[in-house]
Amino acid sequence: MSGTEATGTLPSLVEDYLQHMSVERGLAPNTLEAYRRDLRRYTGFLAARGIHGATAITRHDVSAFAQAIVSGEDGLSPLSPRSAARTVVAVRGVHRFWTLEGITEGDPARDVHPPATGRRLPKAIPVSEVVRILETVDTTTPSGQRDRALLEFLYSTGARISEAVGLDVDDVSVDGSAEGPSVVRLTGKGSKQRLVPVGSYAARAVDAYLVRGRPALAAKGTGGAALFLNMRGGRLSRQSAWSILRTASERAGVVREVSPHTLRHSFATHLLEGGADVRVVQELLGHASVTTTQVYTLVTADTLREVYAAAHPRAHA
Repeated sequence: MSGTEATGTLPSLVEDYLQHMSVERGLAPNTLEAYRRDLRRYTGFLAARGIHGATAITRHDVSAFAQAIVSGEDGLSPLSPRSAARTVVAVRGVHRFWTLEGITEGDPARDVHPPATGRRLPKAIPVSEVVRILETVDTTTPSGQRDRALLEFLYSTGARISEAVGLDVDDVSVDGSAEGPSVVRLTGKGSKQRLVPVGSYAARAVDAYLVRGRPALAAKGTGGAALFLNMRGGRLSRQSAWSILRTASERAGVVREVSPHTLRHSFATHLLEGGADVRVVQELLGHASVTTTQVYTLVTADTLREVYAAAHPRAHA
């Protein structure tokens, strides 16, 4: 390690870490930007305490920062437990990097842990409500054909909304009349790609949209290769996709709030309730760890207990 690197300013040392996470770890741009914001708050907190070098940071400083981002004592808005946990993870990561690179001799953040976030179970909706939402869409117009294709696709694949609106036509292989499975290539977090089957209902809806709806929308603008187009012929935005689902939910008479992520949760929960292996669902969702997916098994376990309690003759004394 050169003298310049060892004595660099905290912002420059943070940028070295972010560069490492981008190149070596393939961190997604959105995640990278979130880490940059978190670490900018950290270096600002340290600067206010008169600390401008990595070697001067103590465990007490790191702990004080972890408390300050929850209470707002650093003069900025307090963070939720979940956001505070992400920020502490970023701080632990940069200190571990500095230690491994020889910039610091010890790791003052090693024993500082994120605040407990509490387990927030995914919210799924019943299959009957999903079907009502899907079937309420009027498919007599190009935009209606797009809306039905989008909603069927989200529930059929469990795709994140960003993955769906980021699709190009060449990413999908669908044939509504074919016997074989249709597939889509989704690009998830960290630019990792995965192939996911597309169910027959969604395949037919996407096929119909590609044949009739999309050409009409494409004629109005320069959407290029985008699969889902807006009314001006450009690529559909996440906000517009959310609005499409909200409108369909209201028309279907679904009183609870439904977001694109609700369909993703429902996709996973309904698969597990149908007997799918959790590791298969992990692959379909694009989760890096099966631990992330296992939260859905808690939902299905609750459902099983309810069914057991209502149906078994000796469930209650």
